[in-house]
Amino acid sequence: MSVKNFEDLEVWKRSCQIAVDVYTTLHSSKDYGLKDQMQRSAVSIASNIAEGSERASTPDYIRFLRIAKASCAELRTQIYISQKIRTNTNQEPLKNVQHLITESKEISKMLQGLITTLQRTTN
Repeated sequence: MSVKNFEDLEVWKRSCQIAVDVYTTLHSSKDYGLKDQMQRSAVSIASNIAEGSERASTPDYIRFLRIAKASCAELRTQIYISQKIRTNTNQEPLKNVQHLITESKEISKMLQGLITTLQRTTN
């Protein structure tokens, strides 16, 4: 693989952007508990990609990529829950929701692709 550092990875760049998008989307939300958890999940994706890439072994890197992938699924679940809460309480739906869901699915696929590639290089 010809990537020299995590900053070169498109999946890391997109993970950073989705974190920014989540913060922007939730800026005025008063649901502080769910808002905080969604922001933490979003930040966790890019953070685990970066942390894993700095580990000394490929198995460690793969482990952190799996954690990033799990955080991505966690974020997507929280988006769905947030929308249901807003619907049930007659609040206006969050803007950007479909973009966040689509992007989180794409990031998850990209992470799986990176995991698969790294697994092939270690076998």
